[in-house]
Formats: sequence, C-alpha cells, structure tokens
Amino acid sequence: MHISAKADYAMRALLELAREPSRPLTCEAIASSQEIPFRFLKSVVGELRRAGLVRSQRGCEGGYWLGRAAEEITLLDVTRAVDGELITLRGEPLAGLDYPGPATALPDVWREVEAAAAAVLGGVTLTSLLTGAATSVTGSAAVTGGLARRGAA
Repeated sequence: MHISAKADYAMRALLELAREPSRPLTCEAIASSQEIPFRFLKSVVGELRRAGLVRSQRGCEGGYWLGRAAEEITLLDVTRAVDGELITLRGEPLAGLDYPGPATALPDVWREVEAAAAAVLGGVTLTSLLTGAATSVTGSAAVTGGLARRGAA
C-alpha cells in the first residue's frame, strides 16, 4: 500500500488545525510548523475544503478551520478526500477485479487488504491522534482476523 505525500500532508495539516480549533491558521503557519512545501499544501488544503474537511475565511482575521469536529474526521475521510480510492491496482478500483484460473482467489485477497486498511483508517480520528488513543488500533482483531484465517498472520 502506498501512502501519498498528499495524504500525509493533508493529515498533518488537519492535526495542526485540530490542535487549536478556536483560531484560524494560515497555510503559511501550517506549512512552517509541519515543514510542508507551501505551494503543495495550498493545493491539498483546496481539496480538503472541497471535501468539507476544512472551511476558510478571507481577510486579515482569516485562515482555515476544521470543517467538522475533530472527533468526526477519520484518516479514511482524509485519504479519500485527497486520493480517492484507498487501494487501486494499476490505477483501477478493486471492485470489479476478476482473474481466471489459478489466480481466481487473488482479487478477494486484495479486497480484504483494502477492507482491513479502511478499518484501521476509519477507526482513527484526529482527536484520537491528538490524545494518543490511536495507538491501540493497530492490534485490532478487525485488521488481523481475516489474514490470520488465511495463515498469513
């Protein structure tokens, strides 16, 4: 699985906004604090705004705020907002993937990997990251259960 720079930067920017929700932050402040290239961050924040994850206000008192409460924004929301599909195969979604012969079962494994990744990312909110509560997600039965049944865990 590939985590794009865009998704990483988007999550880091949202965590900066979640840390101090009472005041807006500029892209310059976020970029500086998180050591993210400003021009790239500007583009990412635009996608987050279109997805409703941030809201903006122009002017000297302006900047960006979270578009929803931090406890309502998951890493899955962020990833899908900036990257679209969670996992693709050669740029195509896994939903209609079908192989012949001995590879017949392989698409089911790829879809299971996607479901497990979605379960992890969907279980982690901005709030859980800020409070340190997100660390318990990695050992979840939802993630390891399916692969263990196949003998891969």
